Amino acid sequence: MAREVTVTLIDDLDGTPIAEGNGETITFALRQKSYEIDLTSKNIQKLEAALEPFVKAARAPEKTQSAAPKRRTRSNGSRDLTEVRTWARANGYTLSDRGRVPAPILEAYDAANR
Repeated sequence: MAREVTVTLIDDLDGTPIAEGNGETITFALRQKSYEIDLTSKNIQKLEAALEPFVKAARAPEKTQSAAPKRRTRSNGSRDLTEVRTWARANGYTLSDRGRVPAPILEAYDAANR
């Protein structure tokens, strides 16, 4: 069995159904709070006309850069991983040239270099 669902937008200001292509959802903000309202084209024109003097007198906010993301501290402390890998191979450990050095190898390296 097939089912068809129809969604009809209703103008939030006057309650009239919004025919397809004859309105839209408008998003705006005031005092750091965002709002959405579904309006017919007629009520969008009313909203734009009401806001026009304020928009003309307004200025665009300055773009601010977000704070730089915090850097993670290195999990290997201040060890030179190339040196750790060289030491590990010289002491019989097997490990790859790239990627994380296993914790047991780091612990053995630290113990040997105290």
